[in-house]
Formats: sequence, C-alpha cells, structure tokens
Amino acid sequence: MMAKVTFDADRCKGCGLCVDACPRGILRIAKEKINARGHFPAEITDQEKCIGCACCATMCPDCVITVER
Repeated sequence: MMAKVTFDADRCKGCGLCVDACPRGILRIAKEKINARGHFPAEITDQEKCIGCACCATMCPDCVITVER
C-alpha cells in the first residue's frame, strides 16, 4: 500500500517548512513552476518513497497538503 501526497499548488507560498519536515527528503520547492500567487510551490520528487507520515501536512501553515494512506 502506497501513500499519496498532493499539494494545492496555487495556495502554496513556498515557505519550505514541509521540505524540512519530510523524513524521507522527497519534497522540494519547485524551481520552474510559479503558481497563481507568484510563488514557487512545494512538490514531491518521488511519490513511491512516501511513507504517509503526514509530517509535511502537519507543518504546513496554509493546509495545502493532503496525505492519503
């Protein structure tokens, strides 16, 4: 069973708290994508390595991360 992480990219302000919180190191701030607010949003680099711990979602001040187990 694989966990799935999704971001509401247009609401993300790219603060990086989720990146720092991820124990697997599979989140990053996008360098090419800019969202509707003009920020570089967070994104997952390797969905298969996600363990569904939800540390990223817990740290997100804007609640833009959804974790499905």
